[in-house]
Amino acid sequence: MKKRNQIGFTLYELLTTVAVVGVVLMIGVPNLGAYRQNARMTTTANDLHSAFHLARTESTRAKQNVTICASATSMDATPVCGGTWDQGYIVFFDLDGDIQMGVGDTVLRRQPAIAEGVTVAVANDATYFGYASTGRGRGTVGVLDPISQVVMCDKRGNITAAGGNSAGRLFVATPLGRATIQREKDMIQDALDDMGKTCP
Repeated sequence: MKKRNQIGFTLYELLTTVAVVGVVLMIGVPNLGAYRQNARMTTTANDLHSAFHLARTESTRAKQNVTICASATSMDATPVCGGTWDQGYIVFFDLDGDIQMGVGDTVLRRQPAIAEGVTVAVANDATYFGYASTGRGRGTVGVLDPISQVVMCDKRGNITAAGGNSAGRLFVATPLGRATIQREKDMIQDALDDMGKTCP
């Protein structure tokens, strides 16, 4: 009878491998969760920032009013302004400057609802921002105030995250139409206090 060498793992080797995998998962899974949360927050903030950048650029290029407004129907064939920012928003040429999507107005960008788990707090519950043909903010149109600050956060709230910055984001639009994103914890808290709102 020929001898046959047994190929495989011993019980000790298998148990050691399982223990190592368990330790790696124990360390890696929480970090992966934080990575996903940060990615969602960054995407939400960058999408809004890029929408403002597009609106400002197109207003000067086309010499037309451009409006950004919250829209619960942003992905419909004929979207309209109305709803909240977390439901979605649209950027469009606002030919008559009435802050409403109407006949002859052209949609430049449609943004669907924000990522699940992200909440937004908007100063004065504003639902729009308008750019004039000069690329500057139009200010208050009618009785509605334009958007000025938006705080975006998730279940972590306004805590210090990796890198020393807040887990939340503060989007600021100046009256002239310049948009920026801030991550300072104190600045975000001041904005929330001014709004009388919390995060999340």
